[in-house]
Amino acid sequence: MTTGLPARAALIALDWGTSSLRAYRLDGAGRTLDTRHLPWGIMRLPQPLQDGAATMALSGFELAFEQACGDWLRAEPSLPVIACGMVGSAQGWKEAAYLDVPVDLERIGTLLTVVARHGATPVHIVPGLIQRHGLPNVMRGEETQVFGVLFDQADGGADSVLIGLPGTHSKWVNARRGRVTHFDTFMTGEVYAALRGHTILGRTMADAPSADMAAFERGLKVAGAPAGRAGVLSTVFSTRALGLTGELAPESQADYLSGLLIGHEIAALAEMLRQQGELPRIVLCGEPALCRRYIQAMRHYGLGTPEQAQDATERGLWHLAVSAGLVASPSSAHA
Repeated sequence: MTTGLPARAALIALDWGTSSLRAYRLDGAGRTLDTRHLPWGIMRLPQPLQDGAATMALSGFELAFEQACGDWLRAEPSLPVIACGMVGSAQGWKEAAYLDVPVDLERIGTLLTVVARHGATPVHIVPGLIQRHGLPNVMRGEETQVFGVLFDQADGGADSVLIGLPGTHSKWVNARRGRVTHFDTFMTGEVYAALRGHTILGRTMADAPSADMAAFERGLKVAGAPAGRAGVLSTVFSTRALGLTGELAPESQADYLSGLLIGHEIAALAEMLRQQGELPRIVLCGEPALCRRYIQAMRHYGLGTPEQAQDATERGLWHLAVSAGLVASPSSAHA
């Protein structure tokens, strides 16, 4: 028998990055009840209104927060709030310290940074991760996805797992028995956007009605061919040259460039894995269309077909909130 009453929420979870804000309303089992997507990243926030009489105006972060989940909190004022991403950076609402890698994932949830809001519901920000050995490397937000991937899988404590997070700054995260041991960053997505939008390569490109996956595959092959061994800087100009010689249509050049850059990334990853002497279990997490390109590249470079994880960010925020004691785990609630 159904009561007709709306499901009761247990947590508000925010994925707050540089260019956008996603808000999730989760129930007591971590299921997503509502989702909102707003354009208010930390570098583009709503502007406070000044009425001339007020001495203090709400900050852009407060205004964005109100739009994202203010009505949810008015309906259920006791809901805890957890947030991950660039909202915890030096340019964010409040800086959350980095935790040094290697680090046990369970420890992340015990070291949240609290944004006090003058008697209103506080916001708990997830720390980022920093890798100091070798060339320094950092992440904010991806640690939450890794948490979600590992803690939603029965063998999340497996001896060796490589989690791929393709995007603007692709991350490849090594985890062993619930512990992040190492990660690498490839600026593939940002370099693609910069080359297409701000260099001569974009001048001969034309928008296509649909993706040209044959051109993408061609780019993949060039990255791993003898011509590609000199590195990505030696091959990117071929995007323009192939167009000028009539070998690559303007509508195909963007997909060729995509294949070239992703190909160089996966070729480098495959070489690193060969040097390690073992092929770990690989899990891919990201936007579906982009993941399909990465799967094609991984197959091409002999890495097989990776597993795919869904809803890793909201699942990670949920598990971190449980770890932090902000919400009760379903098992303890039922007990």
